[in-house]
Amino acid sequence: MTTGKPFDLEIVTPTGLAFEGKVEAVLVPGKDKPFQVLANHAPVVAELGIGAIIFNDSANKSTNYATSGGFVQVLKNKVSCVVETAEEAGSINVQRAQEAKQRAEERLAKRAEHDAVRAELSLARSINRLKIAGK
Repeated sequence: MTTGKPFDLEIVTPTGLAFEGKVEAVLVPGKDKPFQVLANHAPVVAELGIGAIIFNDSANKSTNYATSGGFVQVLKNKVSCVVETAEEAGSINVQRAQEAKQRAEERLAKRAEHDAVRAELSLARSINRLKIAGK
């Protein structure tokens, strides 16, 4: 990921602030496709999908957060991600994500018993968490 001049990034969930700090580049999972934000980016408000928020700090260290959707606002060298969930890759409970994936797959196999859309979203979130965790 290309880096440059530092700017502010905050990742906010319903339970609080997941991250706040200076970054040099951030890649967000836009609803249609991921996009990168650098310093002096044009103002944007966009919907986020299930995916990863990936950013580089001034030491060019990359950090990944699994997210399950929300919105991003880019304005005056500040990126604000307001998301349903945000889990840093190293803090993802892989066993819990695998169990959630298995439950979602079982619900999808029994479509008559459960809401298929809800099960599909649960499956997508679980797969994303496992992917971000590197499992």
